[in-house]
Amino acid sequence: MDLGLREARVLVTGGAANIGRGIVHGFAEEGARVAICDIDGEQAGRVRKEALERGAAAAEVVQQDLTEEGAGARVVGRVLELWDGIDVLVNNAGWSVPGFIAEDTDRARWQRLVEVNLYGTIECTQAAIGPMREAGQGSIVFISSDAAFGEIRQGVYGATKAAVLALARTVAKEHGRHGIRSNVVCPGLVLPEDDDAIGSTSLWAVGQDSVFDADQIDYIRKQIPLRRLTTAQDIAASVVWVSSERAARQVTGQVFSVSGGYSMP
Repeated sequence: MDLGLREARVLVTGGAANIGRGIVHGFAEEGARVAICDIDGEQAGRVRKEALERGAAAAEVVQQDLTEEGAGARVVGRVLELWDGIDVLVNNAGWSVPGFIAEDTDRARWQRLVEVNLYGTIECTQAAIGPMREAGQGSIVFISSDAAFGEIRQGVYGATKAAVLALARTVAKEHGRHGIRSNVVCPGLVLPEDDDAIGSTSLWAVGQDSVFDADQIDYIRKQIPLRRLTTAQDIAASVVWVSSERAARQVTGQVFSVSGGYSMP
């Protein structure tokens, strides 16, 4: 099915690693123009090259730390400079360090979780609404997490991702009349497919076992009805579909868990 995304102007935050990289690949294969926003410019440059090889009509790197005040406006502004509009915003940038709630007492880490997972998302969304409203259409996809529904070792992170659900649904209700669709994709556990999928600033750069060891991964897999882990490509397919005005024109305010049935919101 032709999703009608050829030449679409797409911004993917956190687009340089793992899930974000997969999403960039997905839009590239549809022939979209993709802006890859990430704090890791070197890794984003590699993903830009991959996007062009996969068929992107254009691909650009926008290096930015979204925890800085005004960063969202600067990133969206760069997309407007490049392509005179924005059709799709994917709020993917996120950060997490697993920890049991009774032991996760580092207030500075809580603050960073809020700044990365929520403040950056709010700013990018606010910046994109104006040009989308003027155009009379647009799609905003928020990458949340199954942790938003409550998960072991994901208390503070899950709280920030639950806030993203409320934000997305508010955008859907307030701006549906302007032709803007707003939806949420909640990934299950997505492991990097190889070393090319992560950069030096990635959560996974410390080593997979430091994030989820083999026993923890096996435990999660056994709780999944489909008995398989989610891949970045699985997330990308869902994001690209829900971004398509042609395929999902009547879909807004919805939450999709892409987890093999681990969560069923």
